[in-house]
Amino acid sequence: MKKGLKYGGIALGVIVVLALIGGFTINYRGIPSYEVNIPDYQLNSTPESIARGKKLTLTLCAGCHRDPETGQLTGAQMKDAPAEFGTIYSQNITQDKEYGIGDWTPGELMYLLRTGIKKDGQYAPPYMAKLPLMADEDIHAIISFLKSDDPIVAAINKPDQPSEVGFLTKLLCNIAWKPFPLPENRIEMPDTTNKVELGKYLAHNLDCYSCHSADFKTNDFLEPTQSAGYFGGGNPTLNLEGEVVPTANLTPHPTGIGDWTEAEFILAVKSGIKQGEPKLRYPMAPYALLTDYEVGAIFAYLQTIPPVENEVERVFEEKEAKMD
Repeated sequence: MKKGLKYGGIALGVIVVLALIGGFTINYRGIPSYEVNIPDYQLNSTPESIARGKKLTLTLCAGCHRDPETGQLTGAQMKDAPAEFGTIYSQNITQDKEYGIGDWTPGELMYLLRTGIKKDGQYAPPYMAKLPLMADEDIHAIISFLKSDDPIVAAINKPDQPSEVGFLTKLLCNIAWKPFPLPENRIEMPDTTNKVELGKYLAHNLDCYSCHSADFKTNDFLEPTQSAGYFGGGNPTLNLEGEVVPTANLTPHPTGIGDWTEAEFILAVKSGIKQGEPKLRYPMAPYALLTDYEVGAIFAYLQTIPPVENEVERVFEEKEAKMD
């Protein structure tokens, strides 16, 4: 018996030592880097693609990258990033060649958006949205806008603020979060006359499911429908004061949006209001740039997914109502 306890203690000690060594190694190594294989990519921008790209960029990227001081996409602190991820700053993505993306090629931008690998090989953790499922045409539009002369992305020589990455981010980037593969085939735009098909495309590629499923750490970015608690809400996001704000249940269950009308959903998503009361809380802001048809398509798709019973408390303070 004593011998068994002795050997068990030794085994436990070895495990603890190995865990400590592994932890120190990961903490020292930090965010991993990968081989970069930039494919040939030609950018042929049009006024239409730039306009489409601006809409997508403002919807997907500006919430994190817009600097309240400059009004441009020069980066800012992501105060709603979970504390265990560290103190996170988005980067300057204006046309500045020293601190922004002015010297990035269209191919390098495409590679980052698709895979999450920067041109220097470093991996961008999941608090930067990746677009592995977005249609080629929309990826092209975003890059067209980022390479345009629009004032929002005009070059500003503002240095990036380095993120103070937490150990959890380093750990997950080494053992769980990995770059995505480049699509083997062209990804086509959805049939816009099919509201359910269009709604699914938008719900996935505007990152709606990522916030409104159970947790960022259990999302499946290549198969979004396999994410834990898909659209059932409860993901513990943060507001600007660091308070936990669980996301809403968007499934067609009575605890979700089962009793909502399409008109109510459109008004809430675009303006933050339902029946005269606020329905959006930071970090979600109104999606004013989406058309009624696009939001209606998202609603149509949400009506087709399995209902999830998850009562999420929705408390709106005066400061949140003003923000929304």
